[in-house]
Amino acid sequence: MKKTVVLGATDNPARYAYKAAHRLKQHGHEVVPVGIRKGELVGTPIITDKEQEITDVDTVTLYVGPQNQPFWYDYIIGLHPKRIIFNPGTENRELEKLAEDANIETLHHCTLVMLATDSY
Repeated sequence: MKKTVVLGATDNPARYAYKAAHRLKQHGHEVVPVGIRKGELVGTPIITDKEQEITDVDTVTLYVGPQNQPFWYDYIIGLHPKRIIFNPGTENRELEKLAEDANIETLHHCTLVMLATDSY
């Protein structure tokens, strides 16, 4: 299964990041929730400290708008994920270029749809 960092994680059940984390967990993927507010998601504390080391990341799935992503650029690239999923509304050519330069695959897709169609 794929270790997935949910960037923009929240304990608010109305948010897509919350729904995606639960769906990822249901599909057997390891979920690492990362956000700006403390809380808990899928039984795991939301990481709010960018200094906490996370290794062996397969996927970063973005739930942070492009206007707030520059704060996360170095962190995302430093995770060395195999891929970044730009969920609807998170598309950002600047981050895409940084990822491509680091040999990280980028996808414009929806994590929830990918899971529902077994294409995750």
